[in-house]
Amino acid sequence: MTRPLAVKLTCGAEAPERANQALTVAGAAVTAGAEVSLWLTGDAVWFGVADRVPDLGLAHATPAADLVEAVRAGGSITVCSQCAARRSLTEADLVDGARIAGAVAFAELVLRDDVQALVY
Repeated sequence: MTRPLAVKLTCGAEAPERANQALTVAGAAVTAGAEVSLWLTGDAVWFGVADRVPDLGLAHATPAADLVEAVRAGGSITVCSQCAARRSLTEADLVDGARIAGAVAFAELVLRDDVQALVY
C-alpha cells in the first residue's frame, strides 16, 4: 500500500527543470497507485489553467500538458487561492476537476497521518 503524496509546485516556466521534476514525480506516483494531490502556487498556477499549460521545452521530458493530464485523471489539482486572485483566475479558468483552495486546506492535507509532502 502506498501512502498519499502531496506535491507542491512553487515555480513555472522560469524554472523548467524543477517544474518538470515535480510534475514527473506526481505523474509517476499516480501511475504507482498513490493518492496524489498536486498544489500549484506562484507562477505554477498556469499548469492548472485550461489551454495555458506552459511548454517547458525540455529535451527528453514528457510534455507538461501530458503530465498535468495524468495527474488530473488520477489525482487532484489545487491552485493557491491567493495566487489565483493575484492573476484574476477563477475555478472556471482551470482544467476540469481542479479547484482553488488556501493554506488551511494544504496544512490539513499534509498534517494527515502518513502523508508525504514534497515541495519543488
